[in-house]
Amino acid sequence: MDEYQIVELVKDRYRTGLIKAYKNFLLNDRTIISIESYEYSYVDNESISKQVIGYVNDYITDYVSDLEFPTLDKSEFIPYAYLHKIGYVVIGDSPFGPAPLPNLKYIIYYIKNYTQYDFQNRLVIELVDLDIAANNLNLPNIVSSVLGPKLLSENNIIEYVERNKIIQRMLSQKLFAGHTWDDAKRIVFRYFDRNERELSKEVFKISEAYQQVFRPYRVVYDTKTWQPVLM
Repeated sequence: MDEYQIVELVKDRYRTGLIKAYKNFLLNDRTIISIESYEYSYVDNESISKQVIGYVNDYITDYVSDLEFPTLDKSEFIPYAYLHKIGYVVIGDSPFGPAPLPNLKYIIYYIKNYTQYDFQNRLVIELVDLDIAANNLNLPNIVSSVLGPKLLSENNIIEYVERNKIIQRMLSQKLFAGHTWDDAKRIVFRYFDRNERELSKEVFKISEAYQQVFRPYRVVYDTKTWQPVLM
C-alpha cells in the first residue's frame, strides 16, 4: 500500500465505523485492529508483531492548531515507535504493545474537532514515515547516546528513566525554525487558537520546518461529502 491508499483506508474505516477509538495497528493485509485485539492475538501468535506496518491514533481536539500540526501534539509517539522498530520494548505505558515491531513504517493520525464550528465537518488524516521522521529528529544518535553499550546487548527492555531521557533530548532540539518542539507548539497555539496574528511570520517558518522534519502526507476530508478539501 502506498500513502494514498493507507489514508483512504483509514478514512473509509472511520466513515463506516469499523475503526475503534484511540489506539490501533495497521497490518500488512490492510486490516486495522485495536491494540487490545493485537495484544490478545499476540499471546497465541507472536508473529503478528511482524505484520504491523502502521500505528493509527485518533483524537478529538478543541484546538485548530492540532488540526494544522497534529504531529506536534503527540511528541511521544515517534520515539516510542522508533524504539519498538529497532528491537526494544518500552515498559510501563507504551502504546505499542509487548513486543518489537520490526516492520513498523507509518504513524497515522486522524483528528476531529467538535468545538470549533468552522471545522466540525472536517476529518484530518496525517501520515508520517517513521524512518524519515526518526532520522530528521536525530533519534538514532539520541538513542545511542542514552543507551550506550547496552544497545540490545543485555536485553531489549527500555526503562522509564531511559525513555524519558530519549524523549526529552529529542524535544530539546531546536529543529523548528530555531524553536524546540514545545515552544513551536505554543507558538502555533497562540496564533491559531488565541488569534495572535502578529506571530504569522514565525508560524510560517515553523510550518516550513515541520514539513522538512516530518514530510507528512496529509488529507483533509469534508465529512458530508467525504471528498478531499482545503481546511
